[in-house]
Amino acid sequence: MLKFKFLLWALNKLLQRAIKKNPGCAKFVKGKSLVFQIRTEDGVGRYFTVANGKVKSAAGLTQKPAFTLSFRNTERGFAILSAKDSKDEFLTGLRTGDLKISGDFVEVMWFQGLTEYLQPAKDPAQVFFTTR
Repeated sequence: MLKFKFLLWALNKLLQRAIKKNPGCAKFVKGKSLVFQIRTEDGVGRYFTVANGKVKSAAGLTQKPAFTLSFRNTERGFAILSAKDSKDEFLTGLRTGDLKISGDFVEVMWFQGLTEYLQPAKDPAQVFFTTR
């Protein structure tokens, strides 16, 4: 469970860094107002707020997200979100029921576009030290 929670926390830091360092990413989020969440079926999760050209997140769940990515459990959530070939893993997760998407699919596609700006870190320590 801790790996999944850490991954969601790190996702927020990576998004913040991408917006700060990549003008294309900053332009992509400019003017966007959105709340979404990533969670497990048993309620472990984090919600993300995109507003005023920034991304913030908080532990827990929100009442009215634009969309929700809901994983069967923390292990499957971590495996899918951290996979090297994440697009194939997402599709496999949808097919097997390990991932369910609810809400506005247009916003889900926007989020997929946002994740294209993320650069993979070379090692887990780099994620922590480069996002401060």
